[in-house]
Amino acid sequence: MSGFDNMMRISAGGMAAQRFRLNVISSNLANQNTTRTPEGGPYRRKDVVFAATPPEPGPDGGDKPVTNSPENRTMSVKVVEIVTDPTPPVRKYQPGHPDADADGYVSYPNINTFEEMVNMLSATRSYEANATIMKNAKEMADKTIDLLK
Repeated sequence: MSGFDNMMRISAGGMAAQRFRLNVISSNLANQNTTRTPEGGPYRRKDVVFAATPPEPGPDGGDKPVTNSPENRTMSVKVVEIVTDPTPPVRKYQPGHPDADADGYVSYPNINTFEEMVNMLSATRSYEANATIMKNAKEMADKTIDLLK
């Protein structure tokens, strides 16, 4: 696999992982007041777990990642798991609410809007960094082609 292909696949993997993370963060923010789910109880905050993996092979399946030595292996990232936050829900006293328990308390998701916004900024910046790498790699390839003319 050429260095250009490798750069593009690594960056594409990073962009896909961050896009997935943004979707999970958006879901958390959208459900921060959801007191009832099909599973029962309030919505539970989700988080994404990433793992370093070799870049995906090319469309023909024949390309392999560049691996000169174990310490010099090129790695990309992918989502390996979505975990549910074990933090207990926030209980608020609202005796008139349809989801109130016998004591008049309603369980709300334990979602911190500020924490989710910081996570969203982090994911957005990581996505933008990968997009910049792709743009720069394309510009370098274009300049190389121009030099060869």
